[in-house]
Amino acid sequence: MFTLIRGAGDLASGIALRLWRSGIEVVMTDLPRPTAIRRTVSFSEAIVHGETTVEDVTARLAANADEARALLAQGIVPVLADPDCACRADLHPDALVDAILAKRNLGTRRTDAPIVIGVGPGFTAGVDCHAVVETMRGHTLGRVIYTGSALPNTNIPGLIGGFAGERVLRAPAYGEFRSARQIGDLVKAGDIAGYVAGEPMACTIDGVLRGLIADGVLVHKGMKSGDVDPRGDVDNCYTASDKALAVGGGVLEALLHLSGALRRD
Repeated sequence: MFTLIRGAGDLASGIALRLWRSGIEVVMTDLPRPTAIRRTVSFSEAIVHGETTVEDVTARLAANADEARALLAQGIVPVLADPDCACRADLHPDALVDAILAKRNLGTRRTDAPIVIGVGPGFTAGVDCHAVVETMRGHTLGRVIYTGSALPNTNIPGLIGGFAGERVLRAPAYGEFRSARQIGDLVKAGDIAGYVAGEPMACTIDGVLRGLIADGVLVHKGMKSGDVDPRGDVDNCYTASDKALAVGGGVLEALLHLSGALRRD
């Protein structure tokens, strides 16, 4: 089975890890200038650096569908700078997973592939996709929905180490982001993680800086631009999160279930 994943941030990358390790070929797409926060575990970094490795899986930038096929033959995950997913027409995937996490559908249709899976809010199984995977932390995280939609977006991050919204660092102004810290740094409340238009973006809790948007990315005021993990375990900065792997397990279940249903038909 060959799956095309829209998005290559940390959650999409957790999905890719689950599928790749299960023997499913994966091609990913993202923005030419990715906006991932947890960059150390995002395959979108292949667009920036040409190649990146998340855990034990390597991804490389591909210019087009032919290069993507060649990389797959080498056992490498191809990543294309293709936000509109135009490569779909040339790749003809068995399945398409929309893991952009825009909280709304940006154009994915149920007819885009034999199996289409939406990740998180903004999709309705049976309308614009065949299944939806829940992304909200809690009892239903990773659950596959075959009729209906995921829980609505609350704009409140899930609890980690007793903290929710306090974990998220938001841009203080409009402009290009400039970092003052690096992912993996241990920080205290009040430490400056970066600047936008000369205004500081300060940490509000103690912990490890698990995510930080890349230098030079244009942000708007209030945009999520960093993430502090209060548990303070630096190793967590370099492995896929529990949430990403749970969602990835849901996508894997949906693919196997739906492909089985297609064979029975």
